[in-house]
Amino acid sequence: MRFKTHVNAIAIGSQIYYQTLHYNVFSGIVLGVNLRELVPKTSIRLEDLSGRSMAIDAYNALYQFLAIIRQPDGTPLKDSSGRITSHLSGLLYRTSNLVELGIKPIYVFDGVPPALKEAEIKRRMKAKEEALVKYEQALKEGKIEEARIYAQATSRLKDYMAEDSKRLLDLMGVPWVQAPSEGEAQAAHIVKRGDADYCASQDYDSLLFGAPRLVRNVTISGRRKLPGKNIYVEVVPEVVELEQVLKECGITHQQLIDIGILVGTDFNPEGVKGLGPKTALKLIKEYGSLENVLPHLKNAEFPVDPKKIKEIFLNPKVTDNYKIEWRAPDVEGVIDFICKERDFSEDRVKKALEKMQKGVTKFKGKTTLEKWFV
Repeated sequence: MRFKTHVNAIAIGSQIYYQTLHYNVFSGIVLGVNLRELVPKTSIRLEDLSGRSMAIDAYNALYQFLAIIRQPDGTPLKDSSGRITSHLSGLLYRTSNLVELGIKPIYVFDGVPPALKEAEIKRRMKAKEEALVKYEQALKEGKIEEARIYAQATSRLKDYMAEDSKRLLDLMGVPWVQAPSEGEAQAAHIVKRGDADYCASQDYDSLLFGAPRLVRNVTISGRRKLPGKNIYVEVVPEVVELEQVLKECGITHQQLIDIGILVGTDFNPEGVKGLGPKTALKLIKEYGSLENVLPHLKNAEFPVDPKKIKEIFLNPKVTDNYKIEWRAPDVEGVIDFICKERDFSEDRVKKALEKMQKGVTKFKGKTTLEKWFV
């Protein structure tokens, strides 16, 4: 077993962020650790989460909005000044849908990524550059459907997008939390403290960070078209409970982390070549730990010491310095921002905000948002 030297984080301006490839429910692309084969899931309806709160991985959700909400040729939505607004559109309408169902969202934003993540950040940036070339070529050849698929993989979350998102959430009265590092780690921490009922993310990394309950497909549920085919499928939310995962696999949380490291995480993307989740589970159950497994693997190479990767999951940088409070939306403030400054339809925006009010009244028996958001 060999490991390379410590690496540095990538900083872009004052905002350090992840250039993340989107999750594609149809192509099977999954960010972070791929534990899909091992994880028992329960399909539910969004309505089943009424009355619950969820800490949503904000960057994960925003990348999904940037990837999915596009013109037929792959061009993202933009205002008259050329600023991309796909993320704001997704944030407004998906959040209003959740609140309409009686769900209380809390968005958690990434902070400074662990230094060990540099290799993965570079890999994703390179993948985006390659997708951009293919996108432009497809456009030249008039292959619109193909161009749209490549365009989805070029999504980049820029500084102003995160700031715009926080501004919109403030105006909508929806709380958000700034994580010191990994948003998923902070979201898991919020749930473990009892300040939210679920983590919401597409990635299974939340389980490695110890999230008791994970719900997937929250921000992409609904009827979706399969790329290149005139076929639609219904994407439904899935709930994953950490205790059930550990029980059915017959392992501990630390052993789940060991499996993740063997398969590949954001801190060692390739994992051990040729080793899938089921084989990794078998090895960990046979030898007890990652440290005991490694001597039995040939050519197992890691970008950094696996112990440092495990430490990130066991003791991530999180904060207790946050305040979760829901408020009634500032309707005029929302309109001034995204209608007057970002060219959104005032009629559609008002309807979205009205849905929030109706949802609270229906599911909580209250007459005002102020009485519910306490």
